[in-house]
Amino acid sequence: MLPLEGVELSWRPRLEGRPPPAGLEPGPPHWRLGHRVLPEACARGLGLLAPGLPFMERTPRRRRPLGVAGPASPQTRPRQALPSVLPPSGQRLSSRGGVCAGRRKSKAKPNGKKPAAEEKKVYLEPEYAKSRITDFGFKELVVLPREIDLNEWLASNTTTFFHHVNLQYSTISEFCTGEACQTMAVCNTQYYWYDERGKKVKCTAPQYVDFVMSSVQKLVTDEDVFPTKYGREFPSSFEALVKKICKYLFHVLAHIYSAHFKETLALELHGHLNTLYVHFILFAREFNLLDPKETAVMDDLTEALCGGGGGDGPGGAAGAQNHVKER
Repeated sequence: MLPLEGVELSWRPRLEGRPPPAGLEPGPPHWRLGHRVLPEACARGLGLLAPGLPFMERTPRRRRPLGVAGPASPQTRPRQALPSVLPPSGQRLSSRGGVCAGRRKSKAKPNGKKPAAEEKKVYLEPEYAKSRITDFGFKELVVLPREIDLNEWLASNTTTFFHHVNLQYSTISEFCTGEACQTMAVCNTQYYWYDERGKKVKCTAPQYVDFVMSSVQKLVTDEDVFPTKYGREFPSSFEALVKKICKYLFHVLAHIYSAHFKETLALELHGHLNTLYVHFILFAREFNLLDPKETAVMDDLTEALCGGGGGDGPGGAAGAQNHVKER
C-alpha cells in the first residue's frame, strides 16, 4: 500500500523482528497523519491501513533529552493560545457554558427535597370564618359568676366542653381513619401520646383521639377528681388536670380544622365548629388554661374568629390574673 501525498506514515511491528511493509520506515508505535495520532479505526477508514495489516497499540514515546533539538517538521504548527475559560470576577459559569450574573439561591431544603407547597386554609376564608350558630357575647358567658366556686365553674365547663368536642369529632370520625390520618398532625405540628409511664407513643389520629376521649372520660367520671356530691373537696392538683384536659381537647379541635374542615363544611356543621372553638378559646383565656405556645399553631384561626384581643378588657386577661391570685 502506497502512502498518500503529503502524509507521513510510520509503523512498528507488534513483535520484534517483524519487517515493516514495503515503502514504510520503522517509527513510533502508532500511525501518524501529520502531527495527529490516528487510532486503528481511523487509519483503516482513511485507507491508510490494509485490512490484514497488524496494528500496534500505542506505547509511550521516549522523550528527547533536554538541550537536544530535533529536526524541524513541515507539519509542525505553532501552538495557539487557548481562550480563557475563567469568568469575570463575581460571576460564575452556568451548566450550559454561559456566564451567570450572580449566585442563584436554591429553593431546595438541605436534604435535597423541595419544600411542599402549603395548602390553602379554607377555614380562614371570610365566608366560612364568620359563620356562627349564635351571636351571643361569649366574653360575658365565660366570666366566673358571683357566689360560684371557681373549681365548680371549671369542672362544669370542662365537662361540657368534653362532651361537645366529642360530639363534634363524631360527625367526621368516619373520615378520620388510620389510612387518611396516619399521624396526629395539625398543620406542620405532630402530636404524640404519652402513656402512664411517660413513654412517647407514635399513633394515628383516630388512635390519639381515642386515647384522649378515654382518659378524659375516666377523669370526669372519677368522684375523687370531679366530685359531684356535696361536701366533697376538689384535689389539690385539680387545676393542673383541667389544663391537661384543655390541651388535649384543643388538639382534637385543631385537627378537625386542619384535616377535616372540608368534610365539616360539606355537612354544614362549620357554624357549630366555629361557635365551639370561640367559646372554648375564650374560656381558656379567661382562666389561663392553655399555654400560648400550645395554641400558636392555630393563631391565624384564633385571630380570625376571636380577634387579636380576645381576652383583653373586662373579663379578659386582667380578670384571669385575679382568678389566679384568688387561688
